[in-house]
Amino acid sequence: MKLPRNIKLRKIKKKQIREVTAIFFWFFIGVILATFLLSGFSFIIFQKASEGHVYPGIRVAGVDFGRKTGEEVKNYFDVKNQKLTGKTITFKYEDKIATVSAEEIRLGYDSELLSDQAIELGRGKNVITNLGIITYAYFNGINLSPSYRFSDDKFYKKLESFFKSVEKEPIDAAFSFENGRVVTFKLSQNGISIDRENLDKSIKASTASLISAGNLKNAEVNTPVVVTEPEITTEKVNSFGIKELIGTGTSLFQHSIESRIFNINLAASRINGALIPPGETFSFVKTLGDVTAFTGYKQAYIIQNGRTVLGDGGGVCQVSTTLFRAILDSGMPIEERTAHAYRVQYYEQDSPPGLDATVFVPTVDLKFKNDSRNHILIQSVIDPYEQRLTFYLYGTRDGREVEITNPVITSQTPPPEPKYEDDPDLPSGTVKQVDFAAWGARVYFERNVKKDGKTIISDKIVSNYRPWQAVFLRGTKQQ
Repeated sequence: MKLPRNIKLRKIKKKQIREVTAIFFWFFIGVILATFLLSGFSFIIFQKASEGHVYPGIRVAGVDFGRKTGEEVKNYFDVKNQKLTGKTITFKYEDKIATVSAEEIRLGYDSELLSDQAIELGRGKNVITNLGIITYAYFNGINLSPSYRFSDDKFYKKLESFFKSVEKEPIDAAFSFENGRVVTFKLSQNGISIDRENLDKSIKASTASLISAGNLKNAEVNTPVVVTEPEITTEKVNSFGIKELIGTGTSLFQHSIESRIFNINLAASRINGALIPPGETFSFVKTLGDVTAFTGYKQAYIIQNGRTVLGDGGGVCQVSTTLFRAILDSGMPIEERTAHAYRVQYYEQDSPPGLDATVFVPTVDLKFKNDSRNHILIQSVIDPYEQRLTFYLYGTRDGREVEITNPVITSQTPPPEPKYEDDPDLPSGTVKQVDFAAWGARVYFERNVKKDGKTIISDKIVSNYRPWQAVFLRGTKQQ
C-alpha cells in the first residue's frame, strides 16, 4: 500500500529542520568561543600594556589616577602631606589638654598604602573578578577612600603624661556602721581608660580636616574614653547584707612608744573598711600593702633575725593580732596564722598567751575565708585614751555559735642568761638594755563553731614561743 504524498513531505521537512537547527547551534557556540578567545586575548594585551600603571577609572580620595604609575600616586600624597607642616592636634578631656604636631607623630596620608591599593586593584588572583573590576572602573569609575597613618609609638610616648592624668582605676563606695546604721559614706568612682580604637578614628578624621582645610592650623579632638563601673557602686552599698555585728576583737597597746602608736593607727586605717565577698579569702598582707618608710610608716621595734630591733612599721602586729581575735569571735574559718617568735607583753596586757598573730610583708600573712552567704565589712576603732584597738566584723548572722576554750600552757622554758655585747659607740661604763627576756612556752586553745546543732569548724590553735634572751649593750668608748 502506498503512503499519501503529503505524509512523505512532512517527514522530509522535519529532517531538514533538525539539520538546520544543529548548524545554527554549533555556529552560535563557535561565535561565543571566538568572542571569548578574542576578548581574552585582548584582555591579556590590555593587562600587559597597563603593567605598572593604575587602570583607567580608578580614583583615590576623588583624584583620578588612571594610567598613572604607583610612584606617581605616592608622590602625589607625599606632596599633600607637606601641607601638614606646622599643624597640630589638640586633645581634650574635661579640663586636661595636650597638643602634638603632625611632624612629631609622622601624621599624614599613608602614601605607600594608597599607591599599593591603587595599583593592585584589578590585579587579584581571579581573572573573572579582575575583568569585572576593570570593566566597571572604565565605565563607572571606582573611588578608593583615603588612608591615613601616624606613629603609634611616638604618639603614645608624647601623650603619656596626658593619658595618665585622664585614666584612673574605679573606686569602690566606702561606708561604716554605728549602732547598726551607716554613718560615713563615700561615693563610688567610675574607672576611666582611653578608648584607643575610637581615638585612632578621631586622629584620622582630624588629619583629613587639616589637609582639606588649608587655613586650619589646629584640629581639636575630644578624647574618647571607656567608663568602667567599680565592683561596689553607690547603688549597691546597701545590698551586701551588712546589717549586724558578727565578731569583735580588742587589744591594748599601753606603754608603746610614739612611733609604734603612729604605726598602729596607720595600719588600722588601711584595714578599716575592707569588704570580703562571700566565698573570698581575706589577706591581711594584700589589704595592708607595703610597710616601709615610703608608705608612711615610722621606725619602731620589730622581731627580725632573732633580735628585737628598730624597723619600719613596728606595731603592725598589734593590728593583725586584734583582727585575729575578731575573726575567732566571728566563727569564720582561719586559713593562715602565725604566732610571734616569743611572748610579746603588749599582747598579754588584757589577754592570756596564744591569742596573737604576727605578719611580715610579704611572706607571713593572716588569712580567713568568708564562707557565709553575705559580705563581711571590717571596721577599726582606736581609743587613744585607753590605748585600745578594736576590730568589728559586720555581716549577717547565720546561726553560728562559737565556743573558745581558755588557752592552756603545756610547757614552759626559762630564758637564757642575759647577753652582754660591747658597743664602741656608747661611753665606757654605760649599759643599755636592747632586748628583754621572755619565757618560752607551748600554748594551745580550741575553737568549736556550731550551726544548727552541728559542728562546722573545729580548730586546735597552737603557739610555740621560744625562750628569749635579754641583751645588754656595754659601752667601750673612751672619752
